[in-house]
Amino acid sequence: MLNLVELPDPEPGDGQVLVEIDRVGVNYADTHQAENSYLSPSSLPLVPGGEVVGRTPDGRRVVALLNGGGGYAERAVADLPVAVDVPDGVDDTTALSFIVQGSTAWLLLRRSTHLEAGESVVVHAAAGGVGSIAVQLAKAWGAGRVIATASSAEKRALALELGADVAIDSRAEDMKGALIEANGGKRVDIVLDMTGGTVTDQSVASLAPFGRLGFYGMASRELPQAIGPGSLLAHSTTVAGMWLPHVFSLPGNVFSQAMGELFELAAAGTVRAVDGGVYGLSEARAAHEALRSRGTTGKLTLDPSR
Repeated sequence: MLNLVELPDPEPGDGQVLVEIDRVGVNYADTHQAENSYLSPSSLPLVPGGEVVGRTPDGRRVVALLNGGGGYAERAVADLPVAVDVPDGVDDTTALSFIVQGSTAWLLLRRSTHLEAGESVVVHAAAGGVGSIAVQLAKAWGAGRVIATASSAEKRALALELGADVAIDSRAEDMKGALIEANGGKRVDIVLDMTGGTVTDQSVASLAPFGRLGFYGMASRELPQAIGPGSLLAHSTTVAGMWLPHVFSLPGNVFSQAMGELFELAAAGTVRAVDGGVYGLSEARAAHEALRSRGTTGKLTLDPSR
């Protein structure tokens, strides 16, 4: 349960910076962290939140990833390598959309599934934070057909507005058949999935030979059951898991490369963030409930002044 409490101001250590927070990003991972069902275990007391945008003491406007949470607050401490300067003209919601969800979409398409021009791409939860950016990136990078899934007519309309070629109901009983039909009767090349359960199983079954699935979450809280060596061999399938913190173990500064390219695409008007709404810090629980209900679109943020 999330409650608003008073805590002492955090103190930056060596290689860190204090950020006076203007907005806090809300991610689906935060709901896992709050209920201790995330990849890294949680312990109490816990201040959730892994992304903030605000000002440093020397006046820099930065968007930052936080190590271990702490973002649902008025002030937070960030490691300098992951406090990225925000270009003029990029608003808070866009900056927060890019630091986790945009970089996740970038990595899924560039590193996990290696999108090539002309390939078909399925984006599940296409109206969400990662999905809405992934649809736009796939189109910008030459995907032959972008197939979006979403749970309501409004969300499917948004996916089409963002560039998807077709949008289908994410509640389809035969997801494999629905995806193949949406691709003109052909198996698909790439699927980006954070649902889990039967959606993941049927998505893998819909892949063409040498197709790839980028798996980055389990919103359903259900493990896939049908993925195994035999099913992967049947169509030379690749299933690539992706957890954002692992990007920092890669040689070179891949994270900065992703952020730089995303900011350039935003400046060119090629990729935009979808504002999912602003909640007060005292309303963090309501923001989590909205995410779990799958009734949201785009990027949800918290305002520490409320």
